[in-house]
Amino acid sequence: MKIKSLIFLGLVQCSLFVSAQVKTLDPVEYVNPLMGTQSLPNLSNGNTYPAVCRPWGMNFWTPQTGKMGDGWAYTYTAEKIRGFKQTHQPSPWMNDYGQFSIMPVTGKSAFTEDERASWFSHKAEVSKPYYYSVYLADYDVTTEITTTERAAHFQITFPDNENSSIVVDAFDKGSYIKIIPSENKIVGYTTRNSGGVPENFKNYFVLQFDKPFLTNATWNEKKLEKGKLEFSGTHVGAVVGFKTKKGEKVNVKVASSFISLAQAELNLNNELGTASFDETVAASKKEWNKILGKITVEDNNEDQLRTFYSCLYRTVCFPQKQYEIDAEGKTVHYSPYNGKVVPGYMFAGTGFWDTFRALYPLLNLVYPSINKEMQEGLLNDYKEGGFLPEWSSPGFRNVMVGNNSASVVSDAYMKGLRGYDINTLYEALLHGANNEGPMDAVGRKGVNYYNTLGYVPYDVKINENAARTLEYAYDDFAIWKLAQALNRPKKEIKLLEKRMMNYKNLYNPAIGLMSGRNKDGSFPANFNPFKWGDAFTEGNSWHYSWSVFHDVQGLIDLMGGAKSFTAKLDEVFTTPPVFDDSYYGSVIHEIREMQIMNMGQYAHGNQPIQHMIYLYNYAGEPWKTQYWSREVMNRLYKPTPDGYCGDEDNGQTSAWYIFSAMGFYPVCPGTEEYVLGAPLFKKTTLQLENGKQLIIEAPGNSANNKYVNELKWDNTTYTKNYINHFDVLKGGELNFEMSSSPNLQRGTTAGAYPYSYSTSK
Repeated sequence: MKIKSLIFLGLVQCSLFVSAQVKTLDPVEYVNPLMGTQSLPNLSNGNTYPAVCRPWGMNFWTPQTGKMGDGWAYTYTAEKIRGFKQTHQPSPWMNDYGQFSIMPVTGKSAFTEDERASWFSHKAEVSKPYYYSVYLADYDVTTEITTTERAAHFQITFPDNENSSIVVDAFDKGSYIKIIPSENKIVGYTTRNSGGVPENFKNYFVLQFDKPFLTNATWNEKKLEKGKLEFSGTHVGAVVGFKTKKGEKVNVKVASSFISLAQAELNLNNELGTASFDETVAASKKEWNKILGKITVEDNNEDQLRTFYSCLYRTVCFPQKQYEIDAEGKTVHYSPYNGKVVPGYMFAGTGFWDTFRALYPLLNLVYPSINKEMQEGLLNDYKEGGFLPEWSSPGFRNVMVGNNSASVVSDAYMKGLRGYDINTLYEALLHGANNEGPMDAVGRKGVNYYNTLGYVPYDVKINENAARTLEYAYDDFAIWKLAQALNRPKKEIKLLEKRMMNYKNLYNPAIGLMSGRNKDGSFPANFNPFKWGDAFTEGNSWHYSWSVFHDVQGLIDLMGGAKSFTAKLDEVFTTPPVFDDSYYGSVIHEIREMQIMNMGQYAHGNQPIQHMIYLYNYAGEPWKTQYWSREVMNRLYKPTPDGYCGDEDNGQTSAWYIFSAMGFYPVCPGTEEYVLGAPLFKKTTLQLENGKQLIIEAPGNSANNKYVNELKWDNTTYTKNYINHFDVLKGGELNFEMSSSPNLQRGTTAGAYPYSYSTSK
């Protein structure tokens, strides 16, 4: 009887253990990589593709529905897959580099992208960050993919067929292919790129098959040559054939390198070696759960959990690692700036105009060790290119405005990152702030005007001049903060302090907003605040007027005080979504995305206004931040193919959601503060790299209870509208008491307001 009781007790304990495990969150399973893929050039619902990858991996893989060279590599509404592409594309607007594809076919000899394309259905597609599978209907073939950082493992299940084959496409613009039958191997390189590379750029690749080739052929453009094992030309590829039985699996291990074929082989052996497909799937899933598991959210709303982790997945994709590990175990990289192979870290695939706002602050909070590597990579960018990039893909790209590398460097140091050469990075910031670069988007276009007049004039044929001025002023603040921390000369600090107030020069009292300003000091007659572009970047005055991250109180003073300021914030949402598109000559997708969201002039689909909701905290009406942040999360984000409200932009729009769902947001990177909103979930646990935990609890949270009635930090009532980064790093518990109606007393006095330069002196 005693033995039976012990057995029963053991079974009960086992059952409880299994039950507990079932309840354990498996975050990667909540991710939908298809979120944002239902996009077109004239209307973006994210402009994403389903990246099969490792976090920050050097190479991503994606099913390819678009034609070669089409930035919309995968579109959810497409009917056919043309191949499976290695990609480094950060955005369809930037397009790709280091790309090639493979495609299984059966029967007919099809190798061009149109001929080989196969019908597929999302009903026979599985998309995970660590695994992708799809049934290719025209060939009765199932293709499965999993990856490491620099390699991929394909498992292709063929039917009973005399003519099963795999096509390798090295793409056009100059490529090379070689079949090595004795080793069941294909090697080659691709040169196709979209800019930002030296003349000697190549992406070398190696494919190792586990089945001997029965037939071999190479091709150039539309000409196939059977038996020919090597080809160099404009657009080359290879076709290797097999005889397969029903259900037979052919494994292909693939790796690439920007350095050499030998390094590609090394990457293959180091990262895949003898591992089976299932072993690599399991390893990739484990890595994703480790990274995504740094933030655990608990709630009974399945869609919100899926949205959260789908967004978190996007925040840890870019920038990609562009470095490799050589035969001696040393970190090396091919430089997209000087074309040499040199030691050290390198990252690429991000635009700081987008990502300085929330993506890099998220890295500093949750993943500081990877951002330390990124800071070292920026050092190499400067040493090899002479400037810091503002958009890298993989080297300098001439797009967007601002000098926001200053924010990325400053925020990392001010948030406590150490162990790299910050003094040389500071030198890089000064160099970029005081010089025009080799192209308009590097350094500061119009710097001489800015440094002498205090703004970039409207009438000197420098486009997007007001946007440049506002961003340069904030960037000067970021450099000023770093200069103080590094004890730079007082004269230098004073000059930066003066320049960071240049935002005031663009305030136009006639319209109560920012506008362009002529060289003679006058404001342009009949300036239209609804005009997109022109003086601004992908937005209008209603969007850019809030870009005074470092001195919101100064902006409040310009606008006539707190009541006038909050009334103007309210107007953003109540003003109809009218627009003037004459600068562009047509309706760009960012305009259309604002117009259709039914939130007035609030254009969350693009970055300039994304922080604006949090500015109510600076003027005594924090409940409006709580209301609007919840509205944006609920209305503009879904875990679906049309789930974003504009370009996702390398993690920035996703990072906004991650911060907002936790209940705070980094309005001013370079300071130590996060401005409070209201958490979305009942419980969030942030596992910090120092071993501490920040627990955010809001047990009364619901669709109706969106307002913060009271906040306690470690059981002590907390009255401020912001929290401090270094206090967060100590761990602890934030407990939000939520309510269906706003608390009109909490956070309404100046002592509760977040940092502004004007009130910090």
